[in-house]
Amino acid sequence: MPKAPVLRLDGYPIPMKLSEGDRVRIKTREVTEDDRKTNRYFDHMAGLTGSVQNIYGEKEVAVRIEVECLSKHSKDVHKEATNRMRAKFMDTVSEIQRKELTKEELEFDTHFMLLVDSNDLEKA
Repeated sequence: MPKAPVLRLDGYPIPMKLSEGDRVRIKTREVTEDDRKTNRYFDHMAGLTGSVQNIYGEKEVAVRIEVECLSKHSKDVHKEATNRMRAKFMDTVSEIQRKELTKEELEFDTHFMLLVDSNDLEKA
């Protein structure tokens, strides 16, 4: 049986100690009315794994999601967004500048980032 979270005096759970680079998983739970109002948690986020990129105070954590763990639909959306960013970049670069860029720079990859409440994270 899972342990009950340790609560602070204000009734909120004590956030897990996180550091940049930690591998984490987004908890699976029901979406609440508050989640809908704040756009902080959605069904498609449940179970995704990634690494902590930035920590903003006690509650907000930027997580770089591992693209391999995304659903097919999310992968397709991510791939399309990446293609559009590359096309937009190519439209802003002159022919001379383009010749100076490496193949890796021209075919850059993008990250799938989510801003997550620290209480919705667990160590992976």
